[in-house]
Amino acid sequence: MTAALGLYQHLRLPLPWNPTSDPMPLIIYGGATAVGAFAIKLARLSNLHPLIVVAGKGIPYVKTLIDRSKGDSIIDYREDPSTLSARIHDAAGGKPIRYAYDAVSEHGSHAHIGRAMTAPGHITTMDQSTEDYVLPEGITMSWTIAGSVHFPPKEGMLVGDGEFAQAMLQFMGRGLAKGWFSGHPVEVRPGGLAGIEGGLRDLKTARASAVKYVVRIGETEGRLS
Repeated sequence: MTAALGLYQHLRLPLPWNPTSDPMPLIIYGGATAVGAFAIKLARLSNLHPLIVVAGKGIPYVKTLIDRSKGDSIIDYREDPSTLSARIHDAAGGKPIRYAYDAVSEHGSHAHIGRAMTAPGHITTMDQSTEDYVLPEGITMSWTIAGSVHFPPKEGMLVGDGEFAQAMLQFMGRGLAKGWFSGHPVEVRPGGLAGIEGGLRDLKTARASAVKYVVRIGETEGRLS
């Protein structure tokens, strides 16, 4: 839902049940994250291309999500950060980049995006601390959150988010049932609740990429029945 709110409520991009027929470059920074990967899947349903996806260790997974025949590309942020904005800009093939979803929102990601965009443009990000960033002229930024979507909206949420979420959840559910929408890859950690420590350690050391960890409580040794 965070991906959907950012794309459709904040960036106001064409909805997946009314896809665009015009080229519409979109930056997705953090394509292997859960939010970024879902943004790619939804963007493709909306026929948004070319997708310019920034990723790192999760690039092999991102390759399975994009459509290179429609101009989609992947930018490795680990290769010379000083040229990252230029590489993002060049990936659009001369088309103006007016939309960006920052699914990482740290380590200056929004700054790299802003320098690559064409005014007027809009970035949606998941970290309010980016509000202190001075945007290039003509580029605006909003904050997307979907921890709880309710009405009336909380600060940072748009009027109608709750109604939009109800419609989008129906759409996602239908896609899961029909097979044209899918969840994020998961890895079941052994040992039930005892597996949480190792999972947290992998998260802390950045070993987790393009995956969500799952533990099965019933596999916990000595659990209470």
